[in-house]
Amino acid sequence: MFHVEKYSGKQEDNYKMLIKQLRALLEGENDQIANLSNASALLNQFLQETNWVGFYLYKEDQLILGPFQGLPACVRIPMGKGVCGTAALNQRTERIADVHSFPGHIACDAASQSEIVIPIIKEGRLIGVLDIDSPIQNRFNEMDQEYLEKFVQALVDYI
Repeated sequence: MFHVEKYSGKQEDNYKMLIKQLRALLEGENDQIANLSNASALLNQFLQETNWVGFYLYKEDQLILGPFQGLPACVRIPMGKGVCGTAALNQRTERIADVHSFPGHIACDAASQSEIVIPIIKEGRLIGVLDIDSPIQNRFNEMDQEYLEKFVQALVDYI
């Protein structure tokens, strides 16, 4: 049974607890959709000031909507298009302070102002991306990036 934790410590300590919770939540389960669903729910309850948390999976040379928390979203994103497609194509994190200044930004939710996208790579192969949007500009800092990348690396063990 999952219990909601109160995150009241320093940001770094909270992220470390989040990653421990992820591992405990996914332990013994290897179904990719189930694990991505629980990971998006966990992040959604952990992160403040976000309006969309979810995954796009790499299939058929594009990104296809996977498990998420938030409003309905774009279903297919071509490689290299928008923040998600760019992160997937380059296989590196994109942390965007103002999505409206990002060339080719795909506006699935008009409320989104900033975004972070972390590619999910397993054994050198692109699996998809973790996409998180915020309704405020410059929501994501270097520590968010560092620990969300660690979150994705922990997740890779279960997908």
